[in-house]
Amino acid sequence: MINRPSRRALFAGTLAGLALPAATSAGAEATARRGTLPARPNILLILADDLGWGEIGSNGQRSISTPNLDRLAAEGVQFKAAYSGAPLCAPSRCSLLTGLHAGHGTVRENPEGGQQHALTDADLTFAEVLRLSGYRTACIGKWGFGPEEPDQDSHPNVRGFDEFYGYIEHVHAHQYFPAYLWHNGEKVHLGGKSYAPHLFRERAVEFIRQDGDQPFLLYFASNLPHAPSVIPGDAGRYENRPWSAANRRHAAQVARLDNDVAALVRALRDAGVAERTLVLFTSDNGPHSEKGVTPELFNSNGPFRGDKRDVYEGGIRVPMIAWSPGLRPRVERQPVAFWDVLPTLADLARVPPPAHVDGLSFTGLLTGAGAPRHRHLVWNRPRKAQAMRRGRWKVVRFNPHIAGAGPRGRVELYDLDADPGERRDLSARKPELTRELLAELDRSIGGDPRTPYGLRTELTAGRLVVTLYNGSAVPWRNVRLGLDRPRRARAHTVARVNPGTALSVGFPLPSSGRITARAAFDAGGRSHVFRHVHRHVHRDVLRDVLRDEG
Repeated sequence: MINRPSRRALFAGTLAGLALPAATSAGAEATARRGTLPARPNILLILADDLGWGEIGSNGQRSISTPNLDRLAAEGVQFKAAYSGAPLCAPSRCSLLTGLHAGHGTVRENPEGGQQHALTDADLTFAEVLRLSGYRTACIGKWGFGPEEPDQDSHPNVRGFDEFYGYIEHVHAHQYFPAYLWHNGEKVHLGGKSYAPHLFRERAVEFIRQDGDQPFLLYFASNLPHAPSVIPGDAGRYENRPWSAANRRHAAQVARLDNDVAALVRALRDAGVAERTLVLFTSDNGPHSEKGVTPELFNSNGPFRGDKRDVYEGGIRVPMIAWSPGLRPRVERQPVAFWDVLPTLADLARVPPPAHVDGLSFTGLLTGAGAPRHRHLVWNRPRKAQAMRRGRWKVVRFNPHIAGAGPRGRVELYDLDADPGERRDLSARKPELTRELLAELDRSIGGDPRTPYGLRTELTAGRLVVTLYNGSAVPWRNVRLGLDRPRRARAHTVARVNPGTALSVGFPLPSSGRITARAAFDAGGRSHVFRHVHRHVHRDVLRDVLRDEG
């Protein structure tokens, strides 16, 4: 049950200090610091909304205090060259969830005068991958893909999350005191009296504290500090600063986000699971300049050029921190991107990662063991701008009449090692390199390259057809496909399912209860079990099917 906070609790949650303890609370955490991670850790993925690279203290922020994030950075791994999936919300979140950059992903742009693009049944999210292997999963906060309807392919519950609480559609997430939020497939009516970030924090803490033997994935997608700059009460320690009201409240939003991070880490410790959890903090794109906020006042993009909506570094370079008591503090400068998160989480969960995604696992960067490097990184805003980084070189291309470009558009080339602020365009001095990079960029944009992956079910001719798709890069051996517990459904066994192929088996329908398909197999030197609860079938439907069969 989700309850509204009291007025006193609401204001206390905004203003009270929730600083992380200076020392670890248990000897297990102190002795665990060996540069290692637990097997199949809990995952707490915290995504800020429009928080710039330079808006946290560990990246040089001086006007806004972020002591809790700074402590996580000091105790964990700081990624100095982390990139979002796009310079704005929807395509960036699609990239994070699916492991595809915006030249391949389903969602490549925010809506412009039309219906919000949505995820489809062909999309595979990191939540689906981890839930298949036994993780309990939750998405709390801003989802960002419509439509606002239950039981449709773009809904979080359908895309791998056991529990969802928050905004489905991203424009709705601009309302900090919303009339309603969604809890799974139902609207929770709030009457515009509750501060949504407070409700998200309460629900996330409750999820962390739930008992269970399963590891968990919690995707905490805050809408802070997106415009408008709304907080309950005044701006706290920033109320008397000589700034505009929007800037004072923006600073208070960032401070509130910092306190939310502290509350979640405290909940991990209180639940006794901190040492078995990886916390990953990042932001969906660069800082915004909306509703009166002035990113220049806070140096929100650090040394980088541009902000939200720009394919310059300031629009796509984002803060990223990984923290777990078993990690050694370090700074990592190897570039990583949002599309690396899905293969990384699959790697941490010891699940065969999907093939043909754009991402590479950066698990080795968490421990200092090293990880594969990308040949290139790609950003794509259809009909507007594109960019690609290859090593030290970055090419930027604007469509005609975009960002001051003329009727033929504009191309720029930068050496990020020598010029991270992208001030000196070298395209005229290096025309051959520029053409080479543009050709590689063009080859990197196209259709979805993935193959189906996972376990699916379909009701056909009174039987439940279970299909296992090997969308990984390795064969799955000793495959045993069946249903959990029904007496009439014996497991079907095959020796091997090769990459890019599938195995389908029909089973008699059980007479009652939840239908769960099960696939057991060996891959990569490990044994795996996938489970999938059949969707769309109610017990009464099963009864009717069985009656029709006589």
